[in-house]
Amino acid sequence: MNSTKEILHDCETRMNKALENLRNEMTKIRTGRATTGLLDTVRVEAYGSETPITQVGNLSVADAHTIAIQVWDKSLLGAVEKAIRNANLGLNPMNDGQVIRVPMPPLTEERRKEIVKLVKKFGEESKISVRNVRRDAMEHLKKAEKAEHFSEDDRKRGEDDVQKRTDHHIKDIDAIVAQKEKEVMAV
Repeated sequence: MNSTKEILHDCETRMNKALENLRNEMTKIRTGRATTGLLDTVRVEAYGSETPITQVGNLSVADAHTIAIQVWDKSLLGAVEKAIRNANLGLNPMNDGQVIRVPMPPLTEERRKEIVKLVKKFGEESKISVRNVRRDAMEHLKKAEKAEHFSEDDRKRGEDDVQKRTDHHIKDIDAIVAQKEKEVMAV
């Protein structure tokens, strides 16, 4: 990487990945509200292989506290039910022979506080990732200046830009964490 433009583009891309990773982690955290994202990691034993649950049926939110799964092949109802139970999500699916309903159990106050700690931990890990990207970008800028690819002024402008991007991403992380914390603590 020789130009500030390349360095800044790489920096932005990597920071966006850290933010996207945080968003993905947040969808997996149970808030007491039904969301199909909770089941994204569930894999069903179907046709001799492990298949993502989204590939064996339609997932939908029936109401604020229930996920409904319309399985395409009725012979897989038991396998889907078993996969959800074995996914260690604390969910207990109910099978009526047509649709699997997954009620969201209410969260205790103690459990909510544990979840908030987890949310903050994910947020902090994302901030660390963003700061590591900033450090790498700053090093690339200094090396490129020493290799005389651009001037000291260009390096300083690049460093300012990297810092602005870092501040922006940290602010976004804080907003995501605050939003999730609010969801979790809402009764």
